[in-house]
Amino acid sequence: MCGIVGLKLKNPALENQLGALTVPILDCLASRGEDSTGIAIYTHDIGKSAHKYSLYNPEMPFDWEQYVGSLDGVFGDGSTLTVQARQALVVSEADPVQILSAIRHGDPTVRLFGYGNAIDVFKEVGPASVVCERYGIANRAGYMAIGHTRMATESAVTTEHSHPFAVNADVCLVHNGSFSNYASVRRDLVDHGIHFDTDNDSEVCARFIGRELAEGATMADALKTVLKTFDGFYSLVVASEDSMAVVRDSFACKPMVVAETDDYVAVASEYHALAELPGIEDARVFEPNPEEVLSW
Repeated sequence: MCGIVGLKLKNPALENQLGALTVPILDCLASRGEDSTGIAIYTHDIGKSAHKYSLYNPEMPFDWEQYVGSLDGVFGDGSTLTVQARQALVVSEADPVQILSAIRHGDPTVRLFGYGNAIDVFKEVGPASVVCERYGIANRAGYMAIGHTRMATESAVTTEHSHPFAVNADVCLVHNGSFSNYASVRRDLVDHGIHFDTDNDSEVCARFIGRELAEGATMADALKTVLKTFDGFYSLVVASEDSMAVVRDSFACKPMVVAETDDYVAVASEYHALAELPGIEDARVFEPNPEEVLSW
């Protein structure tokens, strides 16, 4: 049992409140899992030619300046570094292919939690109230947030195993449920050269969707292929830079509710988590049907 959250703003006037609107939703859903908490914030706060890299190291303090320097200038002279708690955000206009390779082959204690032009990823072991406070989520602005509260069932309780899983530029996934055939799907992906960071079943689905998108599929088509490929009980929220999508398995055993107004589209595992959103009393509220792919 986990809690999943999606909030995509339609009204730009609400963007300064994105974090403040999302934190109460995550806090309500902490009852569905306090093992770990994660959130991806989407915001256009850098130039279109730059990428952001959300990095994590369990040590605190960690010498992030030394780490960046150890990568032989791969981030470039114009890069910026921002550190908060156990995470660092690096912004660079250098070649992302070279940067990703350097991170993977560099210090093995440093993990990449997400990258792209819009996405910032924050996640750590602990309940929503603690993690959100540690990373100042309530004060963060943006136009979309994807969040998760975890009760581990398939893999270890570590920060690396927590959600969201962001494996392509500006693409992330949160998952409630379990996949029964993820090991065979993982083997196929590994045979095709896909790298994994954990043994989490949710990462397998994220990598699978990432491969589909990289090969030219739309998000809707990728999720339809998930329905054909993965066995199990699941509800998913998946985001890219400009869209948010949801899907449930053919039995729709895992709860999901959507509330849509002229100002936003909100998704949560339980309706009461959305009760503090502005204008919720006038929202169109519904549950997605089994195998129904919805996107905004």
